[in-house]
Amino acid sequence: MTRSKDKSEKQDAEHAEVGEKHQTEKKSPQSKRAKTDTEKRETRSDTAKKSQKSEPQKGEPQEGNSAPSSPPAAANGGAEKPGKEPDVPSNILEKGIIYFFIRGRVGIDDPSSVDEIRRSHILLRPIANDAKLGEGPIADAGNSRLVALPKKVLPLSGKDRFIAFVEKSAASFKTIKETYLEGSEYTTKTAGTRHNPPAKPAGEGVYAITTTGRESHLAYMLTVPEKLEEVQQELGLREKGSFIISTKNPNIKGPPNVQFKDKPDFPKEIMDEFGSYRWLPTRPAHLDYPNTQLLLIGESSGIERATRKREEDEKEGKADPEEVLEELEEEDLKRMRHLPGHQSASIYADLKVHAEDYPKLQTTFD
Repeated sequence: MTRSKDKSEKQDAEHAEVGEKHQTEKKSPQSKRAKTDTEKRETRSDTAKKSQKSEPQKGEPQEGNSAPSSPPAAANGGAEKPGKEPDVPSNILEKGIIYFFIRGRVGIDDPSSVDEIRRSHILLRPIANDAKLGEGPIADAGNSRLVALPKKVLPLSGKDRFIAFVEKSAASFKTIKETYLEGSEYTTKTAGTRHNPPAKPAGEGVYAITTTGRESHLAYMLTVPEKLEEVQQELGLREKGSFIISTKNPNIKGPPNVQFKDKPDFPKEIMDEFGSYRWLPTRPAHLDYPNTQLLLIGESSGIERATRKREEDEKEGKADPEEVLEELEEEDLKRMRHLPGHQSASIYADLKVHAEDYPKLQTTFD
């Protein structure tokens, strides 16, 4: 796998403070977890009983229990079912559906290696923190965010420190379709007509942005494909993965090669949080502004640190963060399994586009 280090990105990252010959389809995903519904009900029942015995201290901030900064899809129907998840852990700042996409270099519809990928993207579709997932495609709440990964792969260990940035925010699925998914052609004087290939899916799952107080994590569990294949492994995807995520102060310059022409239009509230700090632990609100620059640091331990339960949550009978994420994944597995068509069709059904008009899920390179 090509995971070359860009020196200028690395220098900027070191300042960060931790605070078709292609195989494209498999059968519909099946459940990967052994935990039974009975076990889940018993665990959550115990949690509910504990929560009735203790109340939060007066005046304490209830971090992470509020709805996402963008409006949920409750009014639009769809698979999101707000109000069904009791005792949300205080360290879950946001949760939702996550999609991974790749786009080949100019003229390359089917990349045969990571080197032939122009850029990878993460698409985040937040849902309410107290929501569960029912059947059917997710509704379009106009709150999706597209995060670009110039390195094309995800960080796997603490040695991997990759820059990413918010390309679109508060985006509808229509906007994602018209300005990102679709391919295009353009003409140059020297090379004639050039073809920008459409984006193609590499995976889908669920995610949670969590906090330890000192740092933020983006933890995810992959639903599609059911089994990690060559493309997913080369991109650094895991069945359960996590990385530390930090937001850069736009007023502090980095190395010339990683400076952005346009800055995020942060409100005074967010800028006051930065003060003189170069980086802050990412909050969901930071992702609502295009051009937000992010630092992703790999975690070789998986999701363990990202989903560690807080002592105060234990006392108050709050749910276990990892259990919440696992249950969301099981709900997503069931949801995707009941959507019509193959795995790619299920992903495109969420995004309200016709699967036959777009590339299928790629799982192998030539």
